[in-house]
Amino acid sequence: MADVEPPVFDPSDVVQLWADARSLYLAGNFPKYASPEWIALHPDDPRRLAAALAAAEMWRKYGDEEALLAWFREASRARPSIADRRTRDELDQAAVPKPPHQLRATPGWPPVAIPGQPGRYLYARQEKAA
Repeated sequence: MADVEPPVFDPSDVVQLWADARSLYLAGNFPKYASPEWIALHPDDPRRLAAALAAAEMWRKYGDEEALLAWFREASRARPSIADRRTRDELDQAAVPKPPHQLRATPGWPPVAIPGQPGRYLYARQEKAA
């Protein structure tokens, strides 16, 4: 296999490409990075570099574009009206403590341990056969 020599670039070509891309970037005269229009550009077209610069700057400022758009969608999602929520009286009534549950042992089952009273059990009453 023959060694392929890399192409030789004139440094002034790179400087000119950068200068052209910078002026296109500042003018906003380039397609969106990775769009079909961007892909159709010649590799040496300074608009390709301008679009890559714009995409890099957007990433630096805002991070992942899809995550940012998802955040905007969630932030702008319709919420229930405050008028549809429970009133203060309804919330206060819901916060009223309920009376404690009365334990009842079920006939045929073992005795029930009484919470908070170690060693005490509740036994089911045995009904006498008639």
